[in-house]
Amino acid sequence: MKKVTVSGKTVDEAVEIGLQRLEVAKDQVDILVVEEPQKGFLGLIGGKPAVVEVKVKPDPLKEAMIFLRETIDKMGISASVEKQERPEGIYLDISGVDIGVLIGKRGQTLDSLQYLVNLVANRQSESYLRIHLDAEGYRERRREALETLAQRLSNKALRTKREVRLEPMNAHERKIIHTALQNVKGVSTYSDGAEPHRRIVVVPK
Repeated sequence: MKKVTVSGKTVDEAVEIGLQRLEVAKDQVDILVVEEPQKGFLGLIGGKPAVVEVKVKPDPLKEAMIFLRETIDKMGISASVEKQERPEGIYLDISGVDIGVLIGKRGQTLDSLQYLVNLVANRQSESYLRIHLDAEGYRERRREALETLAQRLSNKALRTKREVRLEPMNAHERKIIHTALQNVKGVSTYSDGAEPHRRIVVVPK
């Protein structure tokens, strides 16, 4: 973490010197006044300057991207990371070879990595930063697959007039199923079980 300890005739002057040395704006730093300035005898002898510590605030997104980059490298995967800013948050899209290893079974490795990336980003962040992790469009492909599955199983529930229980899914994927079937006539959905074995049940009305 970059920081400097500087002195000046006044606190403001010392802060300005620190900002110039670090080449940053005032809103990018934390400022600690180590010593207030003191006037000397008759304003001439024995005076002391102001001393301040100017420390650059950590950049949550930069910290998260460094962590992600290092983790991918340690996994032995050759990949690049592209940042996108969307209304729902920051997206980091990973592309490269052997991406399947990074995604894992039903996206479990990708989900775990996303969790860790968010922990790193928000460790020193003043406000919560939501980061979404994707790998070569996996999230969108998975969403489409889940919506297709939801329609197929809702048809089965209507045809057999019996409840249909899906495999266990995480909260995000369960939400996709609930949303896909919320306006389908003749069926309703609810979640059953405890994490990590919580699943959706499709019920014919």
